[in-house]
This record gives sequence, structure tokens and C-alpha cells, in this order.
Amino acid sequence: MSEIKVPEMGESITEGTVSKWVVKEGDTVSQGDVLLELETDKVNLEISAEEDGVIESITRQEGETVQVGESVGVIGAGNGAPKAPPAPPAKEDKPAPPAPANEQAREPKTDLATAVAVSKPETGDTIATPAARKLARERGIDLTAVQGNDPIGRVKHDDVRKHDDKPTNLGAAPSKPAPPKAPAADSNPAKPADRVPMSRRRRTIANRLVEAQHNAAMLTTFNEVDMTAILDVRKRRKDKFKEKHDVGLGFMSFFTKAVVGALKAYPMVNAEIDGDDVIIKKYYDIGIAVSAKEGLVVPVVRDADRLGFAGIEKEIASLASKARNNSLALSELQGGTFTITNGGVFGSLLSTPILNAPQVGILGMHKIQVRPVAIDDVRMENRPMMYIALSYDHRIIDGSEAVSFLVKVKELLEDPETLLIEG
Repeated sequence: MSEIKVPEMGESITEGTVSKWVVKEGDTVSQGDVLLELETDKVNLEISAEEDGVIESITRQEGETVQVGESVGVIGAGNGAPKAPPAPPAKEDKPAPPAPANEQAREPKTDLATAVAVSKPETGDTIATPAARKLARERGIDLTAVQGNDPIGRVKHDDVRKHDDKPTNLGAAPSKPAPPKAPAADSNPAKPADRVPMSRRRRTIANRLVEAQHNAAMLTTFNEVDMTAILDVRKRRKDKFKEKHDVGLGFMSFFTKAVVGALKAYPMVNAEIDGDDVIIKKYYDIGIAVSAKEGLVVPVVRDADRLGFAGIEKEIASLASKARNNSLALSELQGGTFTITNGGVFGSLLSTPILNAPQVGILGMHKIQVRPVAIDDVRMENRPMMYIALSYDHRIIDGSEAVSFLVKVKELLEDPETLLIEG
């Protein structure tokens, strides 16, 4: 017999949520079979069986929060075949006389009642899953009035939802008045709506974005880039580049190179605040924001200053593929020094990106828009233009430094040959 435990998932992750059980109690499993999916703040993980056997019990249900090292179930002994049912216990070697039929019938009920009594706190509090408690708080429901169907008396999320769907509570009034409850979004049949719980990752993203705005003196400065030269290079070189390196020549390699060049010129933008100290980093691990099904993730291109255009494009393509397949490792999401986010792929013309704490700078790319540009006092031309935005932490980056950084990025992009020299 072995316990199914939540594995270590990195220094910054101490808990997760049981997203989905792939197996159920009584299923036969072999070593390496996936048992459940665990959702964490950053990635989803699969927990596999460490030995052959039968799923003897599942102790933590879908939607429950679990800690690293916690047991979520038990695999019973077996060689990949279901184990035989246990023999009736005997107090001594010689057969004991059978118990009366009425006592045998009462035994399961007595055992269940004992289990409930042992597992239920003496304070009278209702046993409920975290998801059930959260929904009850949101809807102002007294958990003591909710009828559960769990064998050990635990109230689950669906029990609370079904209770709230009833026209009346069909029971005695609670001992203390429940707080007033706002109408649920899905309570009016004439105006249908779906109530969908936020995923753990979405909740984490929301909390961190708000935290970044609360903890940093965040400002944004803007500029625009004439993309004519880059589009010309891509047009002339993309076929040979693809043929030689087996990867497309996109815009991200140009922007990554330009950012690295600007960070070298303005190192405070590549820094981090640690208490009363500033850590100025002499390496360039560039985070590339990627939109995945579960929300935005920022995998990191390590040592971007040491990579050529092909190396950057291959690394970004690999990380983006892993992000969309939900197979990123934690190490691929940690430790970035600066972030680039591209809202232009969704059609955004202008935006103010939010810092990816503890970083103090983030560059926002946008849609390439052809528009008339004054070339000089006489000439006007239609040019492919892109607005770029730098959000920065004003606590350690002065406005002049931020503006100069963004101008440097603009200059490098408008003269892409310099990226080979200064990037």
C-alpha cells in the first residue's frame, strides 16, 4: 500500500488545487499511469502512480486545495489486478458464532455513524470542502442547513449549489440570521447566465496584477516605431532563414535583441528592488508573455544576449508551444529580468502593460498600422507604424531614463543592422 502524495513543485509553490481525477476508487493502475491533474499558480501538473495496484481510496476531491506533501489518496497492494475483498475479521483462531442478522444489518450504519462522529469537530461546525465554504460565503448560506450526500457527512460544492436552487430551505431556521444575500447572477431564468469559478491560475494572475499596481509607482511612456526596415529585412531574408534554421523569422527576435541592447545602455531597467537595496542584474533573461487557455503565462528566454536571431526564434516557438499544451516546467517560468508582451497579435493599437513583479520594466508591442507619416517638411508617406509602450517602476527609474530607454529601442528597431552590433 502507498499514499498518493502532492509532490514538491518548486520553492515558490506550496499548494495546488485538485483539478481532475483521471481514475476512481477501485480502478486498477500500473506504475506511471496518470492519476490526477493538479492546478497550481503557474502550471498544471500530472501526478502519476509510483507502483502497480488498485485505487483503494480518494481522500481529496476535485476543487479542493492541497498542500505539498499531503496525501490525496491510497493505492492498495496489487500487481495490476484488483485486490481480493478482505476476509471478515476473527477474534480468535476458532470460528466465532455468527452475529444475529439484525446486528449484522446495523454494523455498517454504526461504523458510518462512528466515522462521522470522529471526523466532525466537537464545536458543531459543519464539515465542508473549501469550494463549498467559499460558495456558501458568496451566497450567504448557512452550511448547517445544507444537506450533504457524502458518506462521512462532508458538504461539497454541488450540495451548496443545489441547496441554493431550492425554493425554500425546507428546514428549521438557522440559529443566527444569515447575512443578506445579493441575487445570484444565474437566479433569473429570463436572463440566463453561467456562473463559472475562476481557475487557480486566473485568481493568481488577478491577485498579482493588483499587487503590482499597489506596490509599485507604475508609469507608462509611449513612442512609435517605423517598421519599414524590419519588414524589408523579413521580406528579403525570411525564406533563406527558414530554409537554414527551420524556424520562421518573426518580429519577436528583433524586439528581444533591441530590448537587450537598450537594457545594456540603461541597466537600471534590468534591476529589482529588494527592501532598501537595488539589485542590478548583469544577465538578460527576457520573459515573453504568451496567451494560453488558462490565462497569460510568461516563459523566459534565458541569456537572450548570447543567442542569435535563430536561437531566439526557436526558443520562443518552443516555449509558446509548451505554454499552449500546458507542459511548461516551473523553471521555465521563473527568474526573468524584463518582459515583452505583444498585444498586437490580438489587434491592440495601444495599451499600458502592467509590471511583472518583481521586474521594474515591461515593453508592450502593438498592431502594425499603415498611416501617413511626415518624412520632412515637404513629404508625407504611408508607413507601417507601431506604437510601443514601456511601463516602469518610478521608484528607481526616472522619467528621463525611461524615455531614453524607449528611444533606444526605437532606434535599434528602425536600423536593424545595429542589432547585430549593439544587441
